Amino acid sequence: MALIVVAEEIAPTGLEMLVAAGHEVRLALGLEPRELRAAVADAAALVVRSATQVDAALLAAAPGLVVVGRAGIGLDNVDLAAATRRGVVVVNAPHANVLSAAEHTFALLLAQARRLPEAQASLLAGRWERSAFEGVELHGKLLGIVGLGRVGSLVAARAQAFGMRVLGHDPYLAPERARQLGVELVSLGELVRRSDFLSVHLPRTAETRGLIGEGVLAAAKPGLVVVNAARGGVVDEAAVAAGIRAGRLGGAAFDVFESEPPASSPLFGLPGVVVTPHLGASTREAQDKAATTVAEQVVGALAGELVPFAVNLPAAQPSEGVRPFVGLARSLGRVLASLSGRLPDGLEVAYEGRLAEADTGVLTLSVLAGVLAASTEMSVSFVNVDQLAAERGLTVRESRVTGATEYVNLVAVRGGGHAVAGTITGPREEARIVMVDDHRVELPPAPHLLVVRNDDRPGMIGRVGTVLGDSAVSISSMAVGPSADGSSALMVLSTDRPVPELALEILRATPGIHSVHAATASD
Repeated sequence: MALIVVAEEIAPTGLEMLVAAGHEVRLALGLEPRELRAAVADAAALVVRSATQVDAALLAAAPGLVVVGRAGIGLDNVDLAAATRRGVVVVNAPHANVLSAAEHTFALLLAQARRLPEAQASLLAGRWERSAFEGVELHGKLLGIVGLGRVGSLVAARAQAFGMRVLGHDPYLAPERARQLGVELVSLGELVRRSDFLSVHLPRTAETRGLIGEGVLAAAKPGLVVVNAARGGVVDEAAVAAGIRAGRLGGAAFDVFESEPPASSPLFGLPGVVVTPHLGASTREAQDKAATTVAEQVVGALAGELVPFAVNLPAAQPSEGVRPFVGLARSLGRVLASLSGRLPDGLEVAYEGRLAEADTGVLTLSVLAGVLAASTEMSVSFVNVDQLAAERGLTVRESRVTGATEYVNLVAVRGGGHAVAGTITGPREEARIVMVDDHRVELPPAPHLLVVRNDDRPGMIGRVGTVLGDSAVSISSMAVGPSADGSSALMVLSTDRPVPELALEILRATPGIHSVHAATASD
């Protein structure tokens, strides 16, 4: 069970999923930064929306943090670089609000085109001014869309349903995909020169901040209406306001702002301007999808899984054939590090059988993560494992044997004078350690392992069992593997708790026992 701190309100379905997974959920809503830093001190996961600033200070206040979940798409409020350095996985819900965002974009378009907010305000003030609020039809107009990703593509489809023609600007969109969408791809300059309405659907990055600014708008078609329901700052609010005042632009509709919540904006109070307080994802359906998606990601990350919506993972998602071996690979690295008692100078990772034909980059990273977890107090994950290995000078060499072997699939790790190997077996895809220091054994990875090398003669198992029994340590499982020449044997035992140091000393002093190592297959 892990502690998950939820710093902003999410849909109850997400909270229920976190609790159902067996975790403790602590609500920490509306806290000041200092208070939130105290609240996450012992947290393994943090769930936020868009208001909480997950900066380096907050991340440092949670040394055991494994994952940050953003219940939404944008990550402007998360310091990804700081999270990556600390090995914290950052996940989001990239598909949760795309429909809601596209529909809200169209709500803004319609509201601006038909001047609905002004008309409502007039009517509520007791006036009946039908002739004062003449609007325009969308049918036959040109909509220019900047950014044809998930939301932009949905907006294009809805525009076409209204009889609009659609221009698009997206350097990353293939011409074939544009044809499928029914969108004419043009340069940004041509788009603003020809469009009647302009809708922006871009993330806010160093490259996109201020993209639609004074220079671009100076070439706009007279009467152009600018819509931004994507991210504040991508469109320069002051430049749009200046264009409206000068009569060059026909109006604007904004759901997002450079600073949120905005104390003021140059757009506020201007005629022909519709503004809403970042409502693009504010539907019941979007909030449910965001909460459940991020809950799934957080639960998976806490279980050590490679989650699909992790935004700072360098590793590709493993294939179905590789995925069951991810946890085993980390366990093998952890056992090897326990046996070595130090960080090896280098590792050799061998893949045998069908596994040797697959993309096993994720498995090698998993082995590295297991080894490094024993040598640093930092959280080690797929996010920072390459960086930590490079800092410590740990190199890895891979080898593959695709021909027939004893096992259908095998992962073997060598380094620091020791070796371990494992496989996945049976219909339940259960992990098994099948070799330790070139002795054949078979037992499941476990948190508490004892590895004993001894003379291969009667009574040795009994002596080990007696010492453990006297120390109130129960043996959960056990495997014994003789050496090739029969002169020695290796016992690997899993126990219900760590073997006390005094018991280890007694075993090491027992005649016929050559070495004793306490090991673990988990962090």
